[in-house]
Amino acid sequence: MKRNLIITAISALAVVSFVACEKKTSTELKTDEQKASYALGQNIGKSLVDQKVTVDADVFAMSLKDAAKGESKMTKEEIQKAMMTLQEMAQKKTAEEGEKNKKEGSEFLEKNKAAAGVKVTASGLQYKVETEGTGKQPKKEDMVKVHYKGTLINGQQFDSSYDRNQPAEFPVSGVIPGWTEALQLMKVGSKYKLFIPAELAYKDFPKPGIPPNSVLLFDVELLEVTAKK
Repeated sequence: MKRNLIITAISALAVVSFVACEKKTSTELKTDEQKASYALGQNIGKSLVDQKVTVDADVFAMSLKDAAKGESKMTKEEIQKAMMTLQEMAQKKTAEEGEKNKKEGSEFLEKNKAAAGVKVTASGLQYKVETEGTGKQPKKEDMVKVHYKGTLINGQQFDSSYDRNQPAEFPVSGVIPGWTEALQLMKVGSKYKLFIPAELAYKDFPKPGIPPNSVLLFDVELLEVTAKK
């Protein structure tokens, strides 16, 4: 993950080096070059935010311009050392956030398991049946079609097939363990609410919109069991 950050930054410098950067900055995006430049900035900026990396935007912009002119205010050795420090800072921040989320997630699950209608499996998966279907019950080797919405315990949404107005289709065995287990409990037509511990999700590996050690909440509607893989 952090290696991607370094590659992203280097790639950005490589792209910018082919484009003149001395033009006056404009808030209007009229030309294809301006739009592409803005899109590149958005991609880099989002990558930095997702990876919990804080940068000085003005210095970052200055560095891009220097790189385009073949100039640098730092030696290669200084740049390498600074990037290593940045990587260490990002890793430390991720670890701290992971510990915080682990504690909060454990507290949430402990309280949630006593809520009305919530069932707990041997693995620690928690679920609540909102509508019990009467159709086919998928097996691990099956493909399924579902609608779903995923949020963190603070209510922040990170994904939704409903918003895309497009059901998702995938193998039961091709998703996180909490989903694989839950889907095999459901029948077509079922609507479940899932409370998935980090150990059955992405553990301490952050994903876009999902911090490390996050408990994940899903509203899942099983629409269809399709052809086997």
